[in-house]
Amino acid sequence: MSQLRLLLSRLGVQAARLLAAHDIPVFGWRSRSSGPPATFPSSKGGGGSSYMEEMYFAWLENPQSVHKIRGHHVAQLDPLGILDADLDSFVPSDLITTIDKLAFYDLQEADLDKEFQLPTTTFIGGSENTLSLREIIRRLENTYCQHIGLEFMFINDVEQCQWIRQKFETPGVMQFSSEEKRTLLARLVRSMRFEDFLARKWSSEKRFGLEGCEVMIPALKTIIDKSSEMGIENVILGMPHRGRLNVLANVIRKDLEQIFCQFDPKLEAADEGSGDVKYHLGMYHERINRVTNQNITLSLVANPSHLEAVDPVVQGKTKAEQFYRGDAQGKKVMSILVHGDAAFAGQGVVYETFHLSDLPSYTTNGTVHVVVNNQIGFTTDPRMARSSPYPTDVARVVNAPIFHVNADDPEAVIYVCSVAAEWRNTFNKDVVVDLVCYRRRGHNEMDEPMFTQPLMYKQIHRQVPVLKKYADKLIAEGTVTLQEFEEEIAKYDRICEEAYGRSKDKKILHIKHWLDSPWPGFFNVDGEPKSMTCPATGIPEDMLTHIGSVASSVPLEDFKIHTGLSRILRGRADMTKNRTVDWALAEYMAFGSLLKEGIHVRLSGQDVERGTFSHRHHVLHDQEVDRRTCVPMNHLWPDQAPYTVCNSSLSEYGVLGFELGYAMASPNALVLWEAQFGDFHNTAQCIIDQFISTGQAKWVRHNGIVLLLPHGMEGMGPEHSSARPERFLQMSNDDSDAYPAFTKDFEVSQLYDCNWIVVNCSTPANYFHVLRRQILLPFRKPLIIFTPKSLLRHPEAKSSFDQMVSGTSFQRVIPEDGTAARAPEQVRRLIFCTGKVYYDLVKERSSQGLEEKVAITRLEQISPFPFDLIKQEAEKYPGAELVWCQEEHKNMGYYDYISPRFMTILRRARPIWYVGRDPAAAPATGNRNTHLVSLKKFLDTAFNLQAFEGKTF
Repeated sequence: MSQLRLLLSRLGVQAARLLAAHDIPVFGWRSRSSGPPATFPSSKGGGGSSYMEEMYFAWLENPQSVHKIRGHHVAQLDPLGILDADLDSFVPSDLITTIDKLAFYDLQEADLDKEFQLPTTTFIGGSENTLSLREIIRRLENTYCQHIGLEFMFINDVEQCQWIRQKFETPGVMQFSSEEKRTLLARLVRSMRFEDFLARKWSSEKRFGLEGCEVMIPALKTIIDKSSEMGIENVILGMPHRGRLNVLANVIRKDLEQIFCQFDPKLEAADEGSGDVKYHLGMYHERINRVTNQNITLSLVANPSHLEAVDPVVQGKTKAEQFYRGDAQGKKVMSILVHGDAAFAGQGVVYETFHLSDLPSYTTNGTVHVVVNNQIGFTTDPRMARSSPYPTDVARVVNAPIFHVNADDPEAVIYVCSVAAEWRNTFNKDVVVDLVCYRRRGHNEMDEPMFTQPLMYKQIHRQVPVLKKYADKLIAEGTVTLQEFEEEIAKYDRICEEAYGRSKDKKILHIKHWLDSPWPGFFNVDGEPKSMTCPATGIPEDMLTHIGSVASSVPLEDFKIHTGLSRILRGRADMTKNRTVDWALAEYMAFGSLLKEGIHVRLSGQDVERGTFSHRHHVLHDQEVDRRTCVPMNHLWPDQAPYTVCNSSLSEYGVLGFELGYAMASPNALVLWEAQFGDFHNTAQCIIDQFISTGQAKWVRHNGIVLLLPHGMEGMGPEHSSARPERFLQMSNDDSDAYPAFTKDFEVSQLYDCNWIVVNCSTPANYFHVLRRQILLPFRKPLIIFTPKSLLRHPEAKSSFDQMVSGTSFQRVIPEDGTAARAPEQVRRLIFCTGKVYYDLVKERSSQGLEEKVAITRLEQISPFPFDLIKQEAEKYPGAELVWCQEEHKNMGYYDYISPRFMTILRRARPIWYVGRDPAAAPATGNRNTHLVSLKKFLDTAFNLQAFEGKTF
């Protein structure tokens, strides 16, 4: 009797915990012919208490002292039969794996036929209350040690554990009707024959096929079917490249000819941008679910090759769809994430995403995770790829049950997936399905896996495909005939051939047909903006006054705020009375005015509720009642849109990806992510590089996400100074060498053609305007804002209502408006700058009395570059030498971006001199004195009118 497991190791701690706590005898036993039950034999050493009682009380003192219930470790999960699904080969000595170990518990082989009273905590008996120990072990072995391995005993909820046990322990629970088996077979046929078709037609093309895990297609369809049955109407999927084309064809139901034509090397791209390889593209489709006859919307989110990067994006999009449907409990919208085994264990963003799963402003009320466990990562063996026993162990941190299943047992897979979907829709918690499978080919179809895994691939070459195994099984049991099976194959092959014929007629590729997040009604029928105008962004003064009044008050009665906050609110009231705003109040007015116009605003990031620099205070906390809070922004108007402000987990990669996904769902929302310091955005660089800067070019996907990145050289050290503007500018797609044609719609055309907008506002009013412009434009582009730190409280960094009222708008360039502007012919130097350094320059100019000789012009929008306005400014001061001044080091900041563009617009007739800090490796010094010395040095140079005499450019 191989792989015997002691009953106690199955029923284990959960049973003991319940029974011993109520003084109920843990077990009784009797022979079939004997009298009343006796107590269960004690463990070695004797004593009156039963073994399980000893286990239970030991567990109470130290949970680590009691072995885990580990049937999954000996389950037959590997379809190849050559590897353990886990890396932990140790089997505790107290587990019965052979008959001779019975003696460890003072049991003999004869005891196997003695009958035991079953506790109420197990379901293996079905309608029976007693079973022999032999039968108990057999049933538990069938449940936990065959093709399904379950991990759930770490879940600290008895009801949930019992729910799982009932689903798997109940006798006969995995019974399928003939119709269900035939459906499963048909889905396997489609899955496998699709891959076979691609292999025959395009044998030398990379396609990252699903061979070895063809069961994933019926698995996903089962999850969707069961979820639809339980009320789900919208499913959002994220997955890597392996099997993606198959999912598009057989799950999403993308037209086959649109997939096949992607293999044509002569296919021309109709859409602007780079496009992307076929196994990265997404899709959105509404159809009828054939099993439930209910409408279902399926969305497969486009993604890059960066594995798992799409995970938080899917979750953010799911959260947004739930929000717009009023689906707070996730009863209508859900997500499915497909992972590879190596990436699931290796990529940190998986952990970051899991830790969003139960946070109030980020939860999607449960995700079904499907791991395609090839038992290899490219060429890397699992023993070199992870330290944990399973690739799925990361899911344990959120108490997600993990169902391991042998992918060569289709019925086991389908049952597990059905239970997983039911779990998610019952408990609204994550669940993991680990499809233990293999990869029939190499990492891609051109790769040779025998170089590095010779033994594994010798076995794979001998492996009978799962479709043949399952078809033979159904034919043998009479569920289908060989003829019916062959007809099903011929039918799908014919569908593929006909689609292939139609695909040859396609000459142009439209990436917009592969959109994962269409915005119905936002663009015209051709996918173009309905207008090309740049709207005025000012608002009526009475609206400014009203928002200022609410921003400086507490809308709830008997709500006691901190005395320091009372001073801040009084300051806001004074500013409103004096018709001025600082940065925090300008932001308040931008958000509040959009809420009145029905625009949902969501601000997320680390400490954003208060603000890193204690300037925002959008969430007020009652000082006397724990957890009582107030968000005045949600008390502005009776019928306003909702405002969401939420402190995030201490994550950049995961949270920025989440907010990007949230912004994908609708164009009618202002979604902002704020970094604690701009320096920290680089831990989310993957999201910035692969999704934000390139998303429209690759996938024709518009997105209006806003990044708020605190930036400024203020002596706070190399990690609290720079948002690395040079990196964003280096990725901007405007041409530095092309002299533009200044048409009447030049500004809006520039914005429409760019990949993102980069600004560094120097006034609260301009910050107000750029936030409003972001949502009022007839299209959406990512907006990167380098936000201030010291300017938040700088006495000169305030704006008048006059700069924000109706008729005003965002200023891409703020020209000199002082003495120098009134006599431009007398100006000897025109300094261009951006951001905080403007205030340093103004102060230094005043101290040197150079207001008539030096003009200072601010670039507020850096990219796309305001060629037209720079040209006007340069021409206004024909006798002045031009200087670019920045506080960043020369190899950082803006100079490398603006310099060639100045040369283009000036037709290289005049130089643009650099003033700023010298090149350096680190973005800032950590020494306060060094910071001040370097500041003084470049300010002296900025106003030394002889500094560039005799120099050549």
